[in-house]
Amino acid sequence: MRHTTLVRDISLGIENLLLHKLRSFLTMLGVVFGVGSVVAMLAVGEGASKEALDQIRKLGSNNVIITAVKSVEEETTSTTQSFMSIYGLTYEDYRRLSETMKTIKKTVPVKLVRKEGFLKARVLELRVVGTTPIWFDLVQRPVIAGRVLTGSDVYDQAPVTVLTEYGARRLLATDSTIGQTLRIGSDAFKIVGIVKSEGGEAANIQLPDQQVDAYIPIDVARVYYGDISFRRTSGSDEREMVELHQIIVQVDRTENVESTAKGIEEMLKRFHNKKDYIISVPLALLQQAEATKRTFNIVLGSIACISLLVGGIGIMNIMLASVTERTREIGIRRAIGAKKKQIIMQFLIETVVLSTIGGIVGLGLGILIPALITYLAGMPTVITLWGIILPLFISGAIGIVFGLYPAARAAEVDPIIALRHE
Repeated sequence: MRHTTLVRDISLGIENLLLHKLRSFLTMLGVVFGVGSVVAMLAVGEGASKEALDQIRKLGSNNVIITAVKSVEEETTSTTQSFMSIYGLTYEDYRRLSETMKTIKKTVPVKLVRKEGFLKARVLELRVVGTTPIWFDLVQRPVIAGRVLTGSDVYDQAPVTVLTEYGARRLLATDSTIGQTLRIGSDAFKIVGIVKSEGGEAANIQLPDQQVDAYIPIDVARVYYGDISFRRTSGSDEREMVELHQIIVQVDRTENVESTAKGIEEMLKRFHNKKDYIISVPLALLQQAEATKRTFNIVLGSIACISLLVGGIGIMNIMLASVTERTREIGIRRAIGAKKKQIIMQFLIETVVLSTIGGIVGLGLGILIPALITYLAGMPTVITLWGIILPLFISGAIGIVFGLYPAARAAEVDPIIALRHE
């Protein structure tokens, strides 16, 4: 019986709204644009932060990245005279980190050299990365063809290389990939594998890999290219001696990452007279970025909810006018036995129907806008389940909150006065 009454009340509410189609449509537009703006703004905010968060995650949440940099003193001196800069990380630093800190699970040394790669008539400037097979455990990238470096490559000091997909496409073109001989500088290397690389920056931190990487065993890099590099600048020759350009450390557990990073900092301070390294902790960056994302979404959502609030005020205004117009109808219903709660329910159903339909249409608009932004501007947008449920919930709540007062006003109309109303 109660179910039948509810269905009848909903049907009656829809009929009353259809009597004033244009007015109902214009009233509903406030909710449509309100819900659409909430969904769209949350999608834009989610997309803007997702890319940065994904890049940080690619650094490895359990990793600590130590990078060699010129100290302030070295930078100042290098602009004034020809000399040899000696800075950066050392093989001793790598050994100490590998052997002394219990929370460190894996450690990989990295030596970087810029060389031109030659394959037949094709030439490409490569970033030669001298490292160990552990690199591919800490910087995990899909293997497209062949294999990565192995322990036997390092032990035998084999002249083999693993290219990135970008470098392979530029150098190999339509040729077969694995087994080709690539000349790096004046030295020949056999291509044994191809991996996908990301490249770019994450939160102003250079990702460990780049699109033009050629990975070789670290001992081969040391023998072939040494620790000293030369660079000719205007009027002077600049020489640099850097043993290791980077050390990537994997910590055993996430909760130990920050304390391990502090321990590494203290250890390096003891053996380095100048600050010629920087320590990056992707986990801290990730936490900071996620906090910023939450704040950003709250701000965007709050701004968009103002549109919903305006739509709710519009609904209340129209329903108050509707109560005045339908005073005689209310009096007749009360005279034939309708209770106050039935009158309240009738007007509440009308406001909820308005806000719910407006919410559903606004949801479609909110999904369409991010798709257009992505298509036209190339900006990533992400629509989440929460970004859909929240606006729909708010639109339904607005129908109840802003319809309650007009419904109560209608229920309080005196039946005798209402019947005399023209």
